[in-house]
Amino acid sequence: MTNRSYRLRGVRITPSQQAARDNLWAIYGVATAESQIELDSLFVKKQPIIMEIGYGMGEATWQIAKANPENNYLGVEVHMPGAGKLMANLAQHEITNVRLIERDVFEVFHYIVKDASLDGVHLFFPDPWPKKRHFKRRIIQERFLNEVAAKLKLGGYLHIATDWVPYAEWITQVFSQSNLFVGGVIPRPDSRPLTRFEGQGISKDHAVNDFRFTKV
Repeated sequence: MTNRSYRLRGVRITPSQQAARDNLWAIYGVATAESQIELDSLFVKKQPIIMEIGYGMGEATWQIAKANPENNYLGVEVHMPGAGKLMANLAQHEITNVRLIERDVFEVFHYIVKDASLDGVHLFFPDPWPKKRHFKRRIIQERFLNEVAAKLKLGGYLHIATDWVPYAEWITQVFSQSNLFVGGVIPRPDSRPLTRFEGQGISKDHAVNDFRFTKV
């Protein structure tokens, strides 16, 4: 269906992460098949739904969800240790507005999410695939823009962050060739928590760029 835009790393899930995943999946996990889901039915309350693609260890996810209880958050990730870690934090902080899907996001778009059902999409620090021969694996491509635009409501937004300047330039170029969105680089919003991953990049003098695009 798609070239993978992520690296499948060794699982190396810790006992605590595995236990959290086993014990909390029934609360936070979403079982999927080749059928579309009414996303509102997944959550305690009907309210705006923001999808986060590739949440990693979920450090930003739970903090954003806790700070914004008026939104629902749907995390999409294939990294099992990250799901376990995030579920543990969700339970510890008694967060109820997050649900998680373990599946490739293009399959989620194709099979599961109905058109015009998302209010926003977060894509924080996707793999930049820096080598030229791997550019085709970058998630930011024309196809991705088409898929996201289809799933967003009119006026919905896409927030991207990257700490790789050549990738920021790539993002600008790809969006400049599309008439589906308006927007571009924005100042780093306080609403996006500073994670350990981002802090490590900053300590190496990586320049972080945030983008916000709105569906038109």
